Amino acid sequence: MELLENPVRPYSWGSRTVIAELLGQEVPSAHPQAELWFGAHPGDPSHLLHTDGTRTSLLDAIATDPAAQLGVARAARWEGRLPFLLKVLAADEPLSLQAHPSAVQAAEGYAREEAAGIGRDAPERNYRDPNHKPEVVCALTDFHALVGFREPTASVALLRALDVPALAGHTELLAGQPDAGGLRALFTTWITLPQSVLDTLLPALQEGCVRLAGQSQEFHLEARTVLELSERYPGDAGVLAALLLQRVTLAPGEALYLPAGNLHAYLSGAAVELMANSDNVLRGGLTPKHVDVPELLKVLDFTAATAPVLRGTPAGGWLRYDTPAEEFRLRRREAGPEAGEVPVPGSGPRILVCTQGAAGVRSAGGELEIKRGSSVWLGAGETGVTVAARAEGTQLFLAGDGLQDARG
Repeated sequence: MELLENPVRPYSWGSRTVIAELLGQEVPSAHPQAELWFGAHPGDPSHLLHTDGTRTSLLDAIATDPAAQLGVARAARWEGRLPFLLKVLAADEPLSLQAHPSAVQAAEGYAREEAAGIGRDAPERNYRDPNHKPEVVCALTDFHALVGFREPTASVALLRALDVPALAGHTELLAGQPDAGGLRALFTTWITLPQSVLDTLLPALQEGCVRLAGQSQEFHLEARTVLELSERYPGDAGVLAALLLQRVTLAPGEALYLPAGNLHAYLSGAAVELMANSDNVLRGGLTPKHVDVPELLKVLDFTAATAPVLRGTPAGGWLRYDTPAEEFRLRRREAGPEAGEVPVPGSGPRILVCTQGAAGVRSAGGELEIKRGSSVWLGAGETGVTVAARAEGTQLFLAGDGLQDARG
């Protein structure tokens, strides 16, 4: 059981306040801070802070003795790697429109690009590893996102309400085939439009959104979202694609699970995100980065389904966010000092993060006091760990893999 020091990723869409405040740093920060990573990702691992003042990369510690850090069975199951990556996201601007491949698609794509000799850090590389990347995101503040395809008839209603003549033919295309096939056809048409067409069509769409935002209660939020995206990404086909996606707002503590093939874009807010430890992203727009349309179309799931909001299942003083992913399981606890000490559930490697308040963490090997922004690594050998809130409103997140026993 050791404290962690964790890297901050300074992407341009990040916040200058959220992560800085979490870590007790100067606010505003000098540069946008988008993600705080907790884990053993090869690109930017956390470090173990030893009591003698030295530090060791968590990636190196696991590689040196995977059986001790992960447990013998898990070291074999996960091939000596920590299977999950935990993040705090802080988005002041929208992230790219993106989807992630399935395990089979990732393995095939990785092998294909390796055989083609495409460098793993090359901008045009799609598959940087052979793993899939399902993820769960849990809101810390109101968190806004576009997630999955909206039911086609609802998208037809939105398009008709916009009343943009240049979109009339496209609207009727979907109206005539209001299913996954129709969504695929319309999305493919839009994402492959020549830039000269987009340069005419998108300003007309903006005008329609201005009208609709002032007239419609039903589609006000969708119209405002498209306007904001078009202002940030003028001429980007992803603005059109956003018309087909569900607009979701998560309240603090609510979560979403994003499986393979789900087209999504996080818009704004702060959240905790737990995912399989992979870098594989297929982008569809709202970004200056590489967009590979044919590859994206291979992985997208055009099934329209309401994104289920997860509110957590109570279990042993924690809320557990259940998903089908074997690589991760997320838990959250909110409590004050009066709640007393509770077990830290699960087994195997875990990371405990404090996002509000303060807590004491105790194991057979000793005790640690953690505050907001602090995190603790619990290797497989750490059993019988307990935690107790030291302040009202203390909030803790626990990341482990999805192979926990039925009681955890």
